[in-house]
Amino acid sequence: MLNKDQAVLVVVDIQGKLAQLMADKVSLFGSLEKVIKGFNLLDVPIIWLEQVPDKLGTTIPEVANLLSKISPIPKTSFGCMGSDKFKKALEQTGRNKVVLVGIEAHICVYQSAAQLLEEGYDVTVISEAVSSRTIENCQIGIERMAQLGASISSVEMILFELLQNAEAKYFREIAALVK
Repeated sequence: MLNKDQAVLVVVDIQGKLAQLMADKVSLFGSLEKVIKGFNLLDVPIIWLEQVPDKLGTTIPEVANLLSKISPIPKTSFGCMGSDKFKKALEQTGRNKVVLVGIEAHICVYQSAAQLLEEGYDVTVISEAVSSRTIENCQIGIERMAQLGASISSVEMILFELLQNAEAKYFREIAALVK
């Protein structure tokens, strides 16, 4: 099980026009908002990535506005571990349980999960907070990550897993987020 002292959220490439092409983008954006708000509330570190932002554009405002206290890390590699800045940021958290959200599930999220697992991190993918341009590619990406050893979870499941107790601080706020 995850606990908030071991977890870190990694937000992968929710950028520009590409984000607008995602399958069921309204649901995706809503799920991302809940996850980011929940992690912020629980004071769990977040690392924010952007894939070649000068070409793909910056993170969509719906997500960027929730991450205003941190700066995005630009990358050119599809997987996050190809970025030295990302590796340094992850090491600085001292966390070994990485929760992944973002796009596209079958490319950047998948390659990030594969690289993190290879480096010995525990990886959890929030199924409704990842997407691809097609539902099929998204599902293939999620299946491949699970085959490699990533845990698959949901927004509500992960937030309550981090809380662990109905008497925990912010229980009511988290419960209101997922309603």
